[in-house]
Amino acid sequence: MLTKREQSLLDALEPMAQEQGIEIVMLEIVGAKKSPTIRVYIDTEHGVSFDELSSAQAWINDIMDEIDPFPGAYMLEVSSPGIDRPLRTLEHFGRFEGSAAVIKASSPVNGRSTFTGTLAGVEGQTVKIDCDGTMFEVPYAAIKKANLKGTVDFR
Repeated sequence: MLTKREQSLLDALEPMAQEQGIEIVMLEIVGAKKSPTIRVYIDTEHGVSFDELSSAQAWINDIMDEIDPFPGAYMLEVSSPGIDRPLRTLEHFGRFEGSAAVIKASSPVNGRSTFTGTLAGVEGQTVKIDCDGTMFEVPYAAIKKANLKGTVDFR
């Protein structure tokens, strides 16, 4: 799910994140190649406050300055994962069992590449998702992108 460059940046940030009690939910590099944006989504057991975002932005920026991942300019964004939280690890899929999610596969699995339904657990290296009463087993290695499908109740 992560490119080699994204994984190397995540690997550089993980030790400090663990020290700070922060989970790096996802890291992505988007935008123009000349001045990309590095997005880092963080979370904690009790959610993410503005102060935690500000503090994380500072130490993440320090590490990025140290490793200088891109020659020239880049933008750094640090935020909470939001209502459509990205799912990156097998642990994420297991933790959110019973939640609505969207999984996009890099190649078709049982004739389809997009699965929208309810997460039904993890078995080995396979993620199970119930799509309208049909159970699909998606190999973790085939998942290109996945996220929770947030809902808002306006009542």
